Amino acid sequence: MTFQYPAARRDEKKVDDYHGVKISDPYAWLEDPDSEETKAFVEAQNKLTMPFLEKCTVRPLFHKRLTELYDYPKYSCPYKRGNRYFYFHNQGLQNQDVLYVQDSLDAAATVFFDPNALSEDGTVSLKMGRLSEECEYFAYGLSTSGSDWVTVRFIKGDDLSPLPDVLERVKFSCLAWTHDAKGVFYNCYPPQGGKADGTETTSNLNQKLYYHVIGTSQSEDILVAEFPDNPKWHSGVTISDDGRYAVLSITEGCEPVNRLWYCDLQQLPNGITGMLPWVKLVDNFEAQYSYVTNEGSVFTFRTNLQAPRYRLINIDLQKPDPAQWTALIPEHPKDVLGIVACVNQRHLLVNYVHDVKDVLQLRELSSGKLIRDLPLDVGTVAGISCKKKHPDFFYKFTSFTTPGIIYHCDLGQAAPEPRVFREVEVKGIQQEDYQTSQVFYPSKDGTQIPMFLVHARGIKRDGTHPVFLYGYGGFEHSIQPHYNVSYLLFVRHLGGILAVANIRGGGEYGQTWHKGGTLGNKQNCFDDFQCAAEYLIQEGYTTASRIAINGASNGGLLVAACVNQRPELFGCAVAEVGVMDMLKFHKFTIGHAWTTDYGCADKPEEFQWLIKYSPLQNLPPAPRDGPPYPAMLLLTADHDDRVVPLHTLKYVAALQHGVGCSPGQQQPLLVRVDTRSGHGAGKPTTKAIQEDADIYSFVAQVLGISWRD
Repeated sequence: MTFQYPAARRDEKKVDDYHGVKISDPYAWLEDPDSEETKAFVEAQNKLTMPFLEKCTVRPLFHKRLTELYDYPKYSCPYKRGNRYFYFHNQGLQNQDVLYVQDSLDAAATVFFDPNALSEDGTVSLKMGRLSEECEYFAYGLSTSGSDWVTVRFIKGDDLSPLPDVLERVKFSCLAWTHDAKGVFYNCYPPQGGKADGTETTSNLNQKLYYHVIGTSQSEDILVAEFPDNPKWHSGVTISDDGRYAVLSITEGCEPVNRLWYCDLQQLPNGITGMLPWVKLVDNFEAQYSYVTNEGSVFTFRTNLQAPRYRLINIDLQKPDPAQWTALIPEHPKDVLGIVACVNQRHLLVNYVHDVKDVLQLRELSSGKLIRDLPLDVGTVAGISCKKKHPDFFYKFTSFTTPGIIYHCDLGQAAPEPRVFREVEVKGIQQEDYQTSQVFYPSKDGTQIPMFLVHARGIKRDGTHPVFLYGYGGFEHSIQPHYNVSYLLFVRHLGGILAVANIRGGGEYGQTWHKGGTLGNKQNCFDDFQCAAEYLIQEGYTTASRIAINGASNGGLLVAACVNQRPELFGCAVAEVGVMDMLKFHKFTIGHAWTTDYGCADKPEEFQWLIKYSPLQNLPPAPRDGPPYPAMLLLTADHDDRVVPLHTLKYVAALQHGVGCSPGQQQPLLVRVDTRSGHGAGKPTTKAIQEDADIYSFVAQVLGISWRD
């Protein structure tokens, strides 16, 4: 099969100089999303891609079955505010989850806030929402078409009547109520000229922290922190459990390190009237400190200070010298300390990650002493809900084959025992049909990499099974077992194996694992992923031509880099919203924050790291002799202001030019550009189902997989 790809103008004169190295950038014109030429390019690509996807044999079957199996009730852990309980619920196919309220756990629930009423197609989503301490008000941030930009509005907690207050230009923001419910801390960006609707590419700089007083206009909001000498700094406030302190965390990128300042709100006789008198408890970027709770002036923080797998420490604000800090729970010799939350005044819920699987414990706040392990199957704690002042807590368990079991435990009872509060069953999926296992395989340098495999029970290792191999490997983000209907359909109806490789760059084993896949070590991520494919072949699960690889965002970079390096190792590659131009990513929207993981081409040494693997710059020139590329489907969206579409557009233009016109290239190299859609968060159910149907039907088509009833 040969493809007539849209002609894309090459500007051969566009050459950039990186420390004396000349790098051509012939498709730089695609960096302008508003130009008629870019719009025409996108339209031409979709006119090629969409008919191909529509003709994929299994597409109607996959879409129908996915819609059926997606139609199950979804719940979040309830959380208590004032005397009422709140939780999110989706009946099954609603585009957005709905916030419900009930007076007690046994009382009837009523709708508190329904984002589905805000847009017919579900493209307006609830990005953030915070109830004040006693439920006087609800502050909610809405995103349109998947953009990171948020508009914050307010309603009263009792009669749900709207307030006139509106906060604009909010992005990457905290939302923290003072306990008197007079106002809320939030972050916003100054107007920087041009538009701010999620289709722009301008850098997000000079974020500021404000305090908004209920009943006033945004123009009257009180500036409480700004960093004019450090335009890339971000900040966020947490109000202490006792309501007395504002704890300020300041970051400069995505590295898990922050400065830690605080303000004693009781020492403000006239309330918040201007820039707060911040006390700088930690004023460097050497470690991360996350507030857990405090007893008076003694604060408990989760930190990676001298502890790559994290630990708990106590800091007395009256004795701030680091020599006076004490360990509450020391670093575990192997497991990573994850979520920590305070409950019932004197207890801690402590989550550990053990070989990518979760352990949940109850401990004493005063000593850190273990009280008991809480019941948990092999999988992931997908949510914990509790407050220090309340005796009860909830936690949600999920796995590759379990959509969600919510447990409830009341420590105020004589013999508290977690009980199943809510368990969801999906009709049409039998857990016993699936087998989940974890294997460890050696990477190129001998490092043992964990990988989950999900497949039908009793399969034969005869090398015939199609594989869907997923990876991420960045920003200390751990990929743990999670429920995904599309994965199960791939296994059940396409006879496939799901493989999830926990490659370096993630946080599965703490900071050491993370740093083993960042900056000058980024090639380890690609080696780990390629070795996952080789392991699956060597162990007789599959062959190279039957492997589809997938990743999104940083995982899209992973997929594209691995295809460039080992095109013969895969039969199909699906790269979603990928970072493809590693020399220029820091110039657009929030890209500058990622230099902590990637480095920056403005620096000579770091340029040398990036140029070796950057997907765009490592595509072969035309024509080429090497092995053909696997079938590729690239996905992006017009309102993705996280990884802006220009990455994918420039990459696909170069891919089709260099690889697509080579005589040996029979497999398609396509791009799907969605509209009224963003990086992924808040995507309406209808769009999510259609996107997955397109991805898996493409995989089935190009790998020659037929549908199994």
